Amino acid sequence: MRILSRSDFRRVKESNFTECDICQVTVAPKSRLGFFARVRDFLKGLYEALYGFVLHTFRSINLRIKSKFPLYRMHEETAEHVRHAVQVFAWLVLPLSLAYLLGLQFFFGQSVWGSMLWGLAVYFYSNFLPDLPSIYRKQNLDAEATDLSWYKKYALLLFAPVLVWLLFSDVRLNWKTVETYHNFKSLAVYGAFLCVVGFLGFAGLPLSFADLLKVFFLLCCGAIGFLTHLRVDEIW
Repeated sequence: MRILSRSDFRRVKESNFTECDICQVTVAPKSRLGFFARVRDFLKGLYEALYGFVLHTFRSINLRIKSKFPLYRMHEETAEHVRHAVQVFAWLVLPLSLAYLLGLQFFFGQSVWGSMLWGLAVYFYSNFLPDLPSIYRKQNLDAEATDLSWYKKYALLLFAPVLVWLLFSDVRLNWKTVETYHNFKSLAVYGAFLCVVGFLGFAGLPLSFADLLKVFFLLCCGAIGFLTHLRVDEIW
């Protein structure tokens, strides 16, 4: 805050400002700066928490499968993906979530905090999903060998958390695939899966327009997260 000089006080007096006017002039910018500082601190805390969690998770998985992926590359990959995930969250997913929350409350009188929080969780999960099936990835498939059947191949993608749990429970499936899941076909399969999950979790019979919006919101969050990962990896 700038200290007022005698000439400043004289100009204030001549302008017939009231004490309330002066308070508004001096305090409002400070409050706005405080709001933006809190938002910045929140996003910084989100980045640090997400970075630590993702790095610990993938480091533990790589140690479990005895991967030779360099640790410095893991730090670089994690930092890049987390940075973009937080940026897209701040500029796209968060405004979309608030519009979804307020829109359904205003037009349909429904509180959708639960489905909104699930959508945000799916968004962050989808940002790292394409890398999770790498546990069962085979670098080179023999010419005479055949790849996994399609339902096994995409079960590795759709039920990746279950496979990670099995991995840490010392249960290993004898499934190997050369599929990388960094493509739009995998995104389409994942999107269809999210639609089914959304209908089972948030919709009822008979279907209402609000139910469709809940399913669509979950699908959008998952698709945005998956696309963010593909963008960072320069797939599109």
